[in-house]
Amino acid sequence: MNLIPRFYDVTGGELLIDGVNVKEVKAKDLREKIGFVPQKGVLFSGTIESNIKYSNPDMTDEQMEKAARIAQATEFIEAKENTYASAIAQSGNNVSGGQKQRLSIARAIAKDPEIFVFDDSFSALDLKTDANLRAALSEITKDKTVIIVAQRISTILNADQIIVLDEGKIVGIGKHEDLMKTCETYSQIALSQLSKEELE
Repeated sequence: MNLIPRFYDVTGGELLIDGVNVKEVKAKDLREKIGFVPQKGVLFSGTIESNIKYSNPDMTDEQMEKAARIAQATEFIEAKENTYASAIAQSGNNVSGGQKQRLSIARAIAKDPEIFVFDDSFSALDLKTDANLRAALSEITKDKTVIIVAQRISTILNADQIIVLDEGKIVGIGKHEDLMKTCETYSQIALSQLSKEELE
């Protein structure tokens, strides 16, 4: 995942976005196109508002609130006395892991990038919040590229393409239905997490 925004470069082969080698694009221009949410949500000291509006301080409140709504963050934000003006401590130490993840996701959504990269960033969310967030996200990402790293099968069940990794090696590529038939690693993980009814 860190190769996509060029946090470091590939040592073999090449990484192309829209047919262009990322090494030929300025890092700043490349990162403008990407909404990256790492596994551990990263927040900056300031307020909830400054964190969500990080990519564009001139963003409207309406855009900010929409992003928070999609990220399933509205409920806990509005429960705070100062709502969006509530202080965020350094590294987000005054919010829970799940709240931190949702605010990091809201910040990426508010940016409205061409490419979303979610690096196992739904792991601290309960199953219901995860499902609600993905449903809301699917509405705004129809014409965008979304890359999700996940441990949970339910998070990636409806993906256009699933890449199954085992010990760092690709052992299966395809849609959920195909992988259930052709990839033993995938079907074992799926059946250990969900019932046969849920998987159909």
